[in-house]
Amino acid sequence: MAAEPRTEPHIEPIVGRYLHLQIGGRAHRVYFEECGQGIPLVCLHTAGADGRQFRHLLCDDAVTCRFRVLAFDMPWHGKSYPPAGFEDEEYRLGTALYVDTIRAFCAALGLQRPVVMGCSIGGRIVLQLAHAHGAEFRALIGLESADFQQPWYDTSWLHRGDVHGGEVCAALVSGLVAPQSPAQHRHETLWQYMQSGPGVFRGDLHFYRVDADLRGRLGGIDTARTPLYLLTGEYDFSCTPDDTRRTAASIPGARVVEMRELGHFPMSENPAQFRRYLLPVLDEIAAAAAD
Repeated sequence: MAAEPRTEPHIEPIVGRYLHLQIGGRAHRVYFEECGQGIPLVCLHTAGADGRQFRHLLCDDAVTCRFRVLAFDMPWHGKSYPPAGFEDEEYRLGTALYVDTIRAFCAALGLQRPVVMGCSIGGRIVLQLAHAHGAEFRALIGLESADFQQPWYDTSWLHRGDVHGGEVCAALVSGLVAPQSPAQHRHETLWQYMQSGPGVFRGDLHFYRVDADLRGRLGGIDTARTPLYLLTGEYDFSCTPDDTRRTAASIPGARVVEMRELGHFPMSENPAQFRRYLLPVLDEIAAAAAD
């Protein structure tokens, strides 16, 4: 990541591609972006958003010199269309489908023991991956991650004909951005929520609210085999640092970091501050791989 923004014309090193694969027995065309070489690092975006949240990480030379960073848009999100026949169904993300999506993506690209880093709903599913499929991964990083949070929002507002869906989605999450986050990055983060497809944010929150209460269900996680890092912003009131610490208390060996001056979207709302916390974690993972 350059110390100062470049003003001359230039092309970013990010490459975007479409991957055709089967998820849950249905054909999908999934868009992903990648950059770098080395250990695969698969990045999972938040509910109602897409892989653009990781654009700064994908352009960070300190990361991509050692890691092949991949960020995909979940089906129904960003440039990934819903599967055929979606017009006759309501989108609802569940734990089994979410896990299948991640594992299918990694398998289709032949990724060998990748690192997976997820934020928000991605941070929640990282815990399930650690519990049920930990041996498949080199390390797992949960951003804004906890086994459960009490809902503080009314999802009925997120898909109504009499309100602008994108604007109400952005309004809902706007308070989760830390006050120190630069205005440009704050508004880019919210812009992605304004572009979310109808009912997609609400469908993601079905997973968060209904189908992913992991309290008391995370026994057996082997952090000696697959290190688990949990990084949470101090200004996140949706998943508080205390929520993360409570979760880690039931997982021997889980590492918890409270990130100062960051909220619920660390990689997009303030990438310069976020990398101060992420780079030491990646250093540990890279060092362990070199042993």
